[in-house]
Amino acid sequence: MKRLLLLSGFFLTIITVSCNNNKGPHSGHTTDVAKEMYTCPMPGDSVFSDKPGKCPKCGMGLVKMKQGNHQHNDGNQTEVYTCPMHPEIIRDKPGKCPICGMDLVKKGGAVDNSSDLNIDFLLQPTNEYVLSSIPITSLHSANEEIEVEALGKIAYDTKQVGTISARVSGRIEKLYVRYRYQKITSGQKVMEIYSPEILTAQQNLLFLLKNDIENTVLVNAAKEKLLLLGMSQEQLNDVIETKKAAFTISVYSKYSGHIHEAGSQSMQKELGEMRDISLLTEELPLKEGMYVQKGQTVFTVYNPNRAWAILNFYADKQGLIRQGSPVRIVPETAPDKDFRATINFIEPFYRQESKTVTARVYFDNSILKIPIGSQVKATIFGNSREANWLPVQAVVSLGLDKVVFIKDGIGFKAYKVKTGITYKNRIQVLEGLSAHDSVAANAQFLMDSESFIKVNE
Repeated sequence: MKRLLLLSGFFLTIITVSCNNNKGPHSGHTTDVAKEMYTCPMPGDSVFSDKPGKCPKCGMGLVKMKQGNHQHNDGNQTEVYTCPMHPEIIRDKPGKCPICGMDLVKKGGAVDNSSDLNIDFLLQPTNEYVLSSIPITSLHSANEEIEVEALGKIAYDTKQVGTISARVSGRIEKLYVRYRYQKITSGQKVMEIYSPEILTAQQNLLFLLKNDIENTVLVNAAKEKLLLLGMSQEQLNDVIETKKAAFTISVYSKYSGHIHEAGSQSMQKELGEMRDISLLTEELPLKEGMYVQKGQTVFTVYNPNRAWAILNFYADKQGLIRQGSPVRIVPETAPDKDFRATINFIEPFYRQESKTVTARVYFDNSILKIPIGSQVKATIFGNSREANWLPVQAVVSLGLDKVVFIKDGIGFKAYKVKTGITYKNRIQVLEGLSAHDSVAANAQFLMDSESFIKVNE
């Protein structure tokens, strides 16, 4: 009986000690230990950490965040205020946005603080994950009839450029072309040349006709030589009839158009360098009494009735333009003289110091009379494209790469996409998105100006 009483007293002592150890200044209540948080004093940096240190963006020391106002003794909920333009700004009391200065507005409900925030989520770099509530959009599939706009100018058709050359050496006795841009027609006499070579050939023919007229082989050869030296059939018949040699030979034009160049071969070399002929307003250097050499180009004739419209467009539109595409051209000098034509030729190279592709349109300028060198606007038709489209603002260009921000939970992540043509504020998406992906409608708002976007492939 005595042993039983001793054991009962021992267990009672153990129970009493255990109960006393559970008592404290807050008996019956659990103590919530708030986790200390540190942040950068610069509001725009949005840097958070669970330990002291320096801001990785600006280098300033991190400061301890206030914890007293985040929780009330009578509950675990608190009112939250945010900026309408910058949802990443979150405060526990009214105030102004440190970025734009707008008044903070109360969110639609209370925030439950009973569970701690994930520090890894808050510390994600802004170039990988962006918290925002801006509008979203998705791919739109449509068949678009695409019109390509192009600028250009009117130029001479080089296929219609003719040259008048001297077939013999001699002196210019008479010149019928006096000024640059003078209009001439086919068959018009442009000058008369005295040539000893022509005079000798005529005398040989007259000698054969007088002394050996039955030698038809030599007579015909002498006539053929004069014709090859540039003498016309009429001039030759006149020499045979009058039995007298002509001291000068007339030079006729085979082309109709405007005289642009005349003179020595050095001038023709400059012409070959494609200099701007519209700037040459001085007089022709060729004068009466000057000598010309055999084979020398004396005049260059341009025909303004046959012209080109040279159109320039960027390389991203090259897949939409092909030979035969219909085009509407509106001259700047005469908008009422717009006309329809087709693309005749696309140059297979880029011109020097140019980033555009050049297309040529041949047209008859004899009725329109559009001045050479006039600026024109062109619209190229006949191109339809079935594609997936996004607003242009939803795509950010990083140089060679194009990026969109895809909705991921409450934030956005950057993904690289492959794009095609741009048309009417829309851009074609070739790869990188599906019809179920939602992207930020205006990706420029999600750009971090102080860091380069890390793209998720």
